[in-house]
Amino acid sequence: MPALPKETRVVIVGGGIIGCSVAYHLTLLGWQDVVLLEQNKLAGGTTWHAAGMVGRLRTSNSMTRINKYSAELYAGLEKETGIPTGWRKCGSVIVGNTPERMEQLKRTAAMSEVFGVEVNLIGVDEIQARWPLLRGDKLAGGVWLPDDGRVVPEQVTKALARGAESRGAKIVENVRITNVLSDKGRAIGVETSEGCVNAEYVVLCSGMWSRELGLRCGVNIPLYPVEHHYVVSEAIEGVHDDLPLGRNQDTAIYFRPENGNQIMVGAFQKYSRPWLVDRVPDDFSFDLLDADWDKFAQPLAAAKELIPALENAEFPKFVNGPESFTPDNNFILGEAPEMNHLYVAAGFNSLGIASAGGAGKTLAEWMLAGEPTMDLWPVDIRRFAGFHNDVEYLRERVSEVLGIHYQMAWPNREWETGRDVRKTPIHDRLVEQGACFGNKMGWERPLWYAPQGVEPVLDYSFGRQKCIEHSGKEHRAARESVAIFDQSSFSKFRFTGSDTLEILQRICGNDLDVEPGKAVYTGLFTERGTFESDLTVIRDAEDVFYIVTATAQTTHDFAWIQRHTPHGARAQLEDVTDDFSVLGVMGPHARQLLACVSDDDVSHEGFSFGTSREIRIHEVPVRAVRITYVGELGWEIHIPMADLPRVYDALLDAGQDLGVANAGHYAINSLRLEKGYRAWGHELTPDDTPLEAGLAFAVAWDKQVDFLGRDALLRQREKGVHKRMVSFVLEDPEAMLWGSETICRNGKVVGYTTSGSYGHTVGGAVGMGYVKHDAVIDADFIKSGEYEIEVTGRRVAARASLRPLYDPKRERILR
Repeated sequence: MPALPKETRVVIVGGGIIGCSVAYHLTLLGWQDVVLLEQNKLAGGTTWHAAGMVGRLRTSNSMTRINKYSAELYAGLEKETGIPTGWRKCGSVIVGNTPERMEQLKRTAAMSEVFGVEVNLIGVDEIQARWPLLRGDKLAGGVWLPDDGRVVPEQVTKALARGAESRGAKIVENVRITNVLSDKGRAIGVETSEGCVNAEYVVLCSGMWSRELGLRCGVNIPLYPVEHHYVVSEAIEGVHDDLPLGRNQDTAIYFRPENGNQIMVGAFQKYSRPWLVDRVPDDFSFDLLDADWDKFAQPLAAAKELIPALENAEFPKFVNGPESFTPDNNFILGEAPEMNHLYVAAGFNSLGIASAGGAGKTLAEWMLAGEPTMDLWPVDIRRFAGFHNDVEYLRERVSEVLGIHYQMAWPNREWETGRDVRKTPIHDRLVEQGACFGNKMGWERPLWYAPQGVEPVLDYSFGRQKCIEHSGKEHRAARESVAIFDQSSFSKFRFTGSDTLEILQRICGNDLDVEPGKAVYTGLFTERGTFESDLTVIRDAEDVFYIVTATAQTTHDFAWIQRHTPHGARAQLEDVTDDFSVLGVMGPHARQLLACVSDDDVSHEGFSFGTSREIRIHEVPVRAVRITYVGELGWEIHIPMADLPRVYDALLDAGQDLGVANAGHYAINSLRLEKGYRAWGHELTPDDTPLEAGLAFAVAWDKQVDFLGRDALLRQREKGVHKRMVSFVLEDPEAMLWGSETICRNGKVVGYTTSGSYGHTVGGAVGMGYVKHDAVIDADFIKSGEYEIEVTGRRVAARASLRPLYDPKRERILR
C-alpha cells in the first residue's frame, strides 16, 4: 500500500466510478495534489455490479450535457489510458405498450432536438429489425437513440484512476475514513484508520456510506440503499454483442446482451425494498445481497412475454446489489451547506455509470470556480432540508424512488410516500374544504379544491386534467372576486444586525437601502451574472430585514447568505419559516375583505403597493405585505403559526358575501403565467440572467455598491442577449401546455417552454420559455416571427409576447 500522505490539497473519499472521475477531472484542470482514499478496493461498492448502460438523454438540458459528456469520455478512455473500458456504441430502443406511453415518447423525441441528442420515433417493424427476438404484437411503437452505449463499470473506474494517477494523483486503497475534520465551519482534512490527512478540500464520493460519514461531521446527505435486481440468462440463440440496449418501461424492465450471447434483464419495479441495516458494513466490497426470486417474479414474467426465447431459459446469475437513492430521484452534488470546502458527489439512483463522467467534470469545475458553472439546481445538495435525512422518512420514500425511473412522467406527478411531514394548523380545515394536496419541501400544500361530490384526487394526463375545471373556478375567483391562498410554505428568514444592509447590498442586484416598511423584489446573482435565487426583502428597521423566498430554497438561500456574511460581521440570520404562516388574499374584493376583519387603513392611499405593515385581524397582530404573485390587488398576510386558524376562519367567514373562495397552487400557477411572473427552477435558473429573463427592471444598475455579478451583467447589457424569455398563448383553446414543449419560430426549433398551464382568463393554454438566436435578440426579432409549440407530436400555432398576456399596464394591481 502506498504511504498515506500527511497533507494534500484535496482528499477524495471513495474509489467508485464517481470518486475516480472527480480525481481524473481535478487533475485534468491542473490540480496535481490530489489524494483518493478507498476503504476497500476500487469499484468494490455499487460500481462493480452496475448494469453499465450509458444513455445520453435526460429530462433537462444540464443533466443531458452531463450524460453526453460521460459517453464521449468513456469512448476515448482506452486510447488515453491503455485500459479497455468495454465501451460499445450500440444504441438503445425504448418500446411502448400504450397510447399514453407513446405520448410521453413523442414529447421525449421533441425535446431531444433542443438538447442535441438524436432520438427517432420508430414503429414495431423497426423495433424488431433492431432487436429481432422481441415480440411485437403488444407494442405500440418506440424510440431509437443511436448514440447510447454500454461499458464495463469496473474497467471504466480503473481507467479513470489510471488517468488521474498519470497526472499526479495518489490513490490509496484499504484505508477507512472515520471522520471529516473541520475548523470554524470549514473542512480541513480527514481522520482515517491510518492517521489524519490535512487538506484544503474534502470530497465525499462514498456512495451508500456517505450518509453515515455526513452524520458524523454534522452534514445532511439524504440517501439510503435500496435493493436493485437483475438476472443474466444462459446463452440464447440469436443474441450478440451489437444488439442495442432495451427498455420496456410499461413493464418496468430493461434488457441488453451480456457476454456475447446471454441476456441481462433488470427491473425498476413500482416499489422496492430498502436494505434494512442500521449501518452499511464497512467491509461490504464486491459483495451482493441474497437473491430474491419472488420479488423478481413479475419483471421476469414480463421479460419472457416480450422475449419469447427466454420462456424456458435458465438464469444462472441473480444480482441483488444495493444502490443508494435520494428522496427525489436526482443525485447529490455540490458543497455542503453546513461546512465550507466539503463537497459531495453521491446518491446516483442507478444512473451512476451514465452520469459519473460528466458529474465528476462538473464538480471539479465547481470546486475550481467556487460556484456551479451551469444550472445544477436539480442535483444541488442545498435542495434538501434536515427532515429529508430522517431514517424512517428515507426508508419510506426510497421504496418508491427506484420505480420512478420507468413510471409515466405525468405532469404534476406527486410523491405517494414520505407524506404528511409538515402541515399547517389549518390542514384539517382545508381537508374539510375539499383540498387536494401536493407536497413541496415536506409541506402539504393545497393544489386545488374539490366541490361537494367530487373526490379530491389527482387524475394524470398529458391533456387537460380533470382538476383544471376546478382550479379554473379558483382562478376566476381571484380575477373576479377574492381568493384565499395558503402560501405558508414560503421560506422566511430574519436578518438582524448593523452590517446587514451592507451584506445584502453586496449580494442583491436591487437596492435594499429603502425606507422601513418597503418590500423589494431582487435577484441573487453568481459571478457570471446568472440567478442564484430570487426573493423579496422587506426592511423592517435600519438593521432588521425580513426575507421571503421560494419553498424549495430554504437551505440554499440560508447557506448562500451565510457564506457571504464575512466572519465577525455584526449580522445574525435566523430561519423563521416554521414560525410564520402566510395567507394570500387576492382579487378585486381583497381590500373589502380586509376592511371587514381589520380596523386598520388598507386604502390605496394609506397602504400603497410594495408596503409592509403590521395590522390586526380579529385582534391578532399580523404582517400585511401588499404584493402579489397572481396579478391582482392583494396582500400576503404573515401570521404567527399558532394564530393561523383564527385568522383563516375570520377571513373565510367575512368573505361569504364577497364571493370568497379557497384557491390552491394550481390556480397560482395559471394566474402567474397569464401575468408573466417568473418562477425559480423554471424561468429562473443558474443558466439565466435578469436581462435574458426580462427582469432588468429589478436590477439597480446605478447602485453605489458593486454587487455580485454586476460586471458580467454590465458586459451583457452592452453586448446584448442571445435568448429572451417570452410568454405564449396557444391559438387552439383545446390544446394544453405543461412545460418542456419545443418552441418553433418560422418552422425552426428555437427553445422550449419552461412552464405551462391553462389560462382561463385569456382563453387558451399559456406558457413561458426562452427563445434563442445565434445573433443578438431584440424586441423586433421576437415580434417578427411566427410561432408554434409542439404538443405531443403536433405543432400548434401560438401568439408570442414580451409583455404580460394579462393586464400589461398593472392597472389591476395598483388600484
